[in-house]
This record gives sequence, structure tokens and C-alpha cells, in this order.
Amino acid sequence: MGYSACIVAAGRGTRAGGGTPKQFRNLAGRPVLSYSIDRFAQDPACAQLIIAHAPGQADRVRACLNGAEAVLVEGGETRTQSVRNALAHVAHDQVLIHDAARPLVTDAIIARLRAALDSASGAAPALPVADALARSDDAGVMPVSRDGLYRLQTPQAFQTQRLREAFQSASTDYPDEVSLARASGFEVVLTEGEESNFKVTYADDFERAEQALAGGTPSTLTVTGMGYDVHRMAPGDGVHLCGVFIDCPYRLIGHSDADAGLHAITDALLGAAGLGDIGDHFPPSDDQWKGADSAMFLAHAVKIAAEAGARAVHVDVTLICERPKIGPHKAAMKSRVAEILDLDPRRVNIKATTTEKLGFTGRGEGLAAEAIVTAVLS
Repeated sequence: MGYSACIVAAGRGTRAGGGTPKQFRNLAGRPVLSYSIDRFAQDPACAQLIIAHAPGQADRVRACLNGAEAVLVEGGETRTQSVRNALAHVAHDQVLIHDAARPLVTDAIIARLRAALDSASGAAPALPVADALARSDDAGVMPVSRDGLYRLQTPQAFQTQRLREAFQSASTDYPDEVSLARASGFEVVLTEGEESNFKVTYADDFERAEQALAGGTPSTLTVTGMGYDVHRMAPGDGVHLCGVFIDCPYRLIGHSDADAGLHAITDALLGAAGLGDIGDHFPPSDDQWKGADSAMFLAHAVKIAAEAGARAVHVDVTLICERPKIGPHKAAMKSRVAEILDLDPRRVNIKATTTEKLGFTGRGEGLAAEAIVTAVLS
């Protein structure tokens, strides 16, 4: 049985700083919201995805979808209002309500919640409070027992009809759906939460989340490298770009296969690792590289970067040309680059642009590529 997932992304996120609502701020090269979208979109049991957003933010949400299908709903001034608006579009018997600011939710959390709904009207992931607690007021500091206290997380899962009934009787706003459910008189069970499923709330939380995504530790350093490459164009039978052969009446002139995209990525990775540039490792004066597959250059860069303690976690490539058309080949390029770098394809971005007929690329005399690689050093 499928379920509906509602992501609440209508908040202002002011405590995180940065001037941009935190759900749209970059986290390891991607908007925070995109991580939760991907998690639900890739779950075969998720039959419907609904996103509640602030007025005027629909385009920002669409930019996070990465091909996923979703119902976009305008939220309200409060969480309760936003969830109420989203709930009106739910089409399945079970619904999971999730914070956009929790990008690290796991399949295991979702599985435990859905199992709990087999016998309960509602369920929420929770962690026991470990720290000592105290209440401070005019009378001073008073210790509070932590026995039986839990930190609630999201998603919070419910039988849809039971949650709708709770909203019908709601006369005020609630901090979450568990509070609403309890106020309406139905029980919610707790399932095992995870420390990694924390809510990105303050500026420091972004660093913590990036470390978790990279599998790093507090000693991990995030670095970037830039690469740029140009090759002349001539009549021919096809070009190599980002590891993909494009059948067209042109060729790129170069000592190797002239794959400007892979050359730019290689330079960017070497730059991030502090290992010079592609010419240092594969000089064009050396005949052994004549006509070589540029994937070999990038694979070598991956190897020596790893030996230097650097690992790529994201790559962004821009191909600058009037011809050939790049759009039909982006998916294949993304897959090939991800394969060489041993990255999740979602960590690879391929873009293409023109120079509006200006300059050597505009005249069709050549092609250029720019790349930025984000890496972690340990």
C-alpha cells in the first residue's frame, strides 16, 4: 500500500542566517530541500509527494525537484496552516509529514514509521533526552527530571483520515502534528529516531550536515578546485565530451581525444587536491597520450587525489559552445562522469550555454568547458 508524503517548506528559516530561507540554501552543492525530495521520490512505496511552500516560492521548489513529480501547495503563516493546506491534497490512506529542514532522513526511519501504522493511528521518530535538564525563572534554576522525555523528529506518520479529523477539531496552531493528535485525543506511538536526522536550524548546522553527507568528521576540510579547457573545432565525424561520444559533422583538435569537459574536471580535481594541472601529469609533448581516452586522465587524478587525502563530493560542469547540441546528451554525460569519479549521479551537474554568437565559440571555431569540483580533505 502506497503512502503520501508532505514536505513542509514554507518557513522563513531566519535562525540559520544567510538571508535565504534555509530550505533553499546550498548544502554540499544542492538546496537543503532537494535531499528530502529525493529520499521520498526514490521510495517505491511513496505514491504521492506534496510540498507546501511560502507564497512566491513555487519556482524555487521546482528547481529542487530534479525530475521528481510533486504537487505544489501554497502554505500558510504557521506550520499548522501549511500542513492543513497540504492535507487537502492527500490521496492515500497513510501520510508522512516531514520538515524540509531535515535533509538526512533515512529509509530505515520511514520503514519503522510505516510498520508502526499497521497497529497505530500515528507514529513519530524520537530520541530519549540524554542531557540534564533545568528550568530557569525568577525563582532560580530548578532541575527537571529527564525520565520519559524524548526529542521528537519528523517524518510524523498518520492514518490520513484520523489526522483530517484532528485538523477539523483544531482551534489553534500546534508546533507539530503529534501535539495536534494528542490534543484531539488519539494516541501516537514513538519509533526509533536517529541522531543524523537532525533539523538544520542554526548556521553551524550546515557544517554538521555537510560533514555527515561527506562521511567526514570535524577534522574534514572542504575545498574547491576550478578547471578550464578549450579545443579548436574542425570538420569530422564526432566529438568526445564528458566521456560521451556525440555523432556530428565536427571533431575537436587535441593531442588526446580532446574531451574538453573531462579535461576541465581533471584540472579542477587536481586543483582541489593541490596537485598542479593536467599538463604536469600528461604533457602534450609525450606521444604516449596521443589520441588517449581522457577518462584515463580523470581516473588517474582521482587516484592521486585520494593518495593526497582528497575525495570529490560534487562536480559542476559548464560546456560553452554553439554546436553540437548538448541537451540530448546531458544524462549520459552525468552518468559517465559519476562513474569515473565514483560519485552518486546526483552529485554531478552538467550545464550548457552559448555566447550568443560572440567570440571563438560563437563563430563555431572551438568549444570551451569550465568545471568546479568540491572535495573533502582528510
